[in-house]
Amino acid sequence: MDFSKLDADLSAELDQAPADPNEPVFLVYVQTDRPLGPAEAAVFSRVGATGDFVGRDLFTATLSVRAIGELSNQPWVRYLKLSRRLRPLDE
Repeated sequence: MDFSKLDADLSAELDQAPADPNEPVFLVYVQTDRPLGPAEAAVFSRVGATGDFVGRDLFTATLSVRAIGELSNQPWVRYLKLSRRLRPLDE
């Protein structure tokens, strides 16, 4: 896993990961260095992400520890960032 591509929050959460490294529990943003072609989109599908990835360079996906590790090692992935749960503003 290339930890230089992970934000601090995601790295910290990986330390608390479930015992099954294939369980998709992390909602993350994935930024790539270019819009994806079919070969790169196939990598996303292989790690369990769903959606239309071709031609885009920013995605959200629910990923497992294994998938995060695989994507972080791809040269075309710029970073992976843990998504935060949004809360309503108090009025």
